[in-house]
Amino acid sequence: MEPIVFPKCKKCGLGDLVPLSDFGSQGAAVHFKAWVCTNPECGFNIKIRNGDVYLNEPINNGVAFANRRNVPIS
Repeated sequence: MEPIVFPKCKKCGLGDLVPLSDFGSQGAAVHFKAWVCTNPECGFNIKIRNGDVYLNEPINNGVAFANRRNVPIS
């Protein structure tokens, strides 16, 4: 099995662009919804949302968000 080779980031040339997936509003998997640079100092990203393409949106640290699986149900 050959290793997966990701494209180099065209912005910084140091990181690789790696794909991220998500789930749509109906729960179906959306593969390759976003591509982000692995170089944290670069921050380049490209995302697809509702058929529109967005470049370089701010990247937020997920630590501030509660994990949905650990939130008590009242």
